[in-house]
Amino acid sequence: MTAEPEPVKSARRRSPPLWLILLALVAIVAGGLWQISNLRCFALLGPLMCKVETTRPEVALTFDDGPTARGLDAVLPVLRASGVRATFFIIGQEAEARPELVKRLVDAGHEVANHSWSHQRMVLRSQGFYERELSDTETLLDQFREREVVGGWFRPPYGKKLPGLALAAQREGLTMVTWDVEEPSATDPAEYAREIVEQAKPGSIILMHVMYDANGTARAALPLVLQGLAAKGLAVTTVGRLADNARAEKEAEAERER
Repeated sequence: MTAEPEPVKSARRRSPPLWLILLALVAIVAGGLWQISNLRCFALLGPLMCKVETTRPEVALTFDDGPTARGLDAVLPVLRASGVRATFFIIGQEAEARPELVKRLVDAGHEVANHSWSHQRMVLRSQGFYERELSDTETLLDQFREREVVGGWFRPPYGKKLPGLALAAQREGLTMVTWDVEEPSATDPAEYAREIVEQAKPGSIILMHVMYDANGTARAALPLVLQGLAAKGLAVTTVGRLADNARAEKEAEAERER
């Protein structure tokens, strides 16, 4: 008799090890948090402002980084000629190195606000590191302000709003401020200005970088930006004034409805 062939055993599917499953879950959660941190108008923790709701035809103009002499020498005369005051989010260690520039800003009536001490990428740092970055900068800026700011403004470096940094801002009593008018990548000043003016609407917060060598396009475009906003009927002010005016507008509306 011919022997019957032995049945072929089916191979069992092996489940991935638990550590690999956990690693995948951590990667998914971390990726999700990173994407959320990039959303300009959303934060998991703490107050955030990327624009204000208002019918008033005005916008806030903000500048990041520095201060540097090159940046201020270029933009302060332009702002003064247009009667415009803006908000400068400045880096603590640069302000410490060049305090005379912070004084120039304050003396010219501009608003100075917190952009962290070192402008490092605020990822995988201790909670103490985040809190020092904000509190040290705020303490330094208070030396130049006419009065201590209670509930001021903080712009996260690179716009990243991961929970640890947001929690530090909340503890410091700072509102995170991003923007709804993105700085263009255009290298032609006229095109740069056109894109900003096109995006702007009542309550917008505009982001510009003018402090460093690589920011020549923005410096050249600033007069065109101001001209374009004026032609569009939009007044330019600071973040603080924009927020205060919007609040007063809401209060007046509520009073009328009573």
